Amino acid sequence: MLVLFSGGALIAGCTGSPPLPPPTTGPAPTSASGTSPASTAGTPPNGAGPTLQAKLELGLDIPWSVVFLPDRTALISERDSRLLKAVRNGEASTIGEVPGVVPEGEGGLLGLALSPHFADDRLLYFYYTAESDNRIARAKLEADGNGKLTLGPPDVVFSGIPKASTHNGGRIRFGPDGFLYVGTGDSQRRGQPQDRNALGGKILRLTADGKPAPGNPFGDNPVYSYGHRNVQGLAWDKDGRFWASEFGPDVDDELNLIRPGGNYGWPEVTGAPGREGFIDAKAVWPSTADASPSGLEIVDGVAYTAALRGQRLWTIPLKGEVAGTPVAYFTGEYGRLRDVSLAPDGTLWVLSNNRNPDFALLLKLPG
Repeated sequence: MLVLFSGGALIAGCTGSPPLPPPTTGPAPTSASGTSPASTAGTPPNGAGPTLQAKLELGLDIPWSVVFLPDRTALISERDSRLLKAVRNGEASTIGEVPGVVPEGEGGLLGLALSPHFADDRLLYFYYTAESDNRIARAKLEADGNGKLTLGPPDVVFSGIPKASTHNGGRIRFGPDGFLYVGTGDSQRRGQPQDRNALGGKILRLTADGKPAPGNPFGDNPVYSYGHRNVQGLAWDKDGRFWASEFGPDVDDELNLIRPGGNYGWPEVTGAPGREGFIDAKAVWPSTADASPSGLEIVDGVAYTAALRGQRLWTIPLKGEVAGTPVAYFTGEYGRLRDVSLAPDGTLWVLSNNRNPDFALLLKLPG
């Protein structure tokens, strides 16, 4: 089933502009099957949903990504300041400034990922904008006798991802197979997404050392899927299905089920037009005022995506390969939301993106 959502004025799908006021909610959206799902006000049919447990006023400066160490310390990247921060017991401290980062527009210090073997190798991976391109580097994260964290010198493992003032992608995550998946943007170069030899507008699949992963669909090529505009969220469900959130232009933000070698249409098509040769999105927001979906997490069969322009948290039930009717929470309450990630204690962390300064929401999930 394809689900579409509506409501609010159409606006550009990029994310670098200042915060907008909460969009006006229109009539209840309708699904492709013609049924009328729950309203975007945030009341699911069964009455269960995420609830606010705490709001951490951390003084963050445009946070972009959050990951968690085994001891439950949260690591947060700050896009423009180049800073990596650690959060323990509700307080943030600066680990250090990441060298080589060149913030510009939507570029800067972006996605974070821990090595699957972090307990042994202590490696932190990060995606960042450099002088000439977007890159992925890794560095050792060490702790002294007092638990103070320090970041070692970075080692670039992958480079050459095109950069621009917008559409830089930036989400990275290790998959269940142990390989590193990378969401890139088209960097305002519309010829890149359909070119399988280009790195822009793709999801890449790499080894931990930055080489094309074995078994990739196009041979010795890092490309895993293509035809993307600006991938912002990566997550797997409990059965190993791979999902991604993606910005549309002025219409058709998407939630996609990713298949190796799949062509997701940009810039030829957006959303789910049923065009031969392209894979339709599983869920589509016709108005980017409702979404601009960034970070993505899947917990107990529910996809959670943080909305920037939509200024809300969307929950989307998943059943196999079907995306069900979504429900929005916290609409307009906390402004723009950038990332969402499950913490080791079972709470869901949501980062704001409001510049005034930013904070983290800790949510209790149902069940």
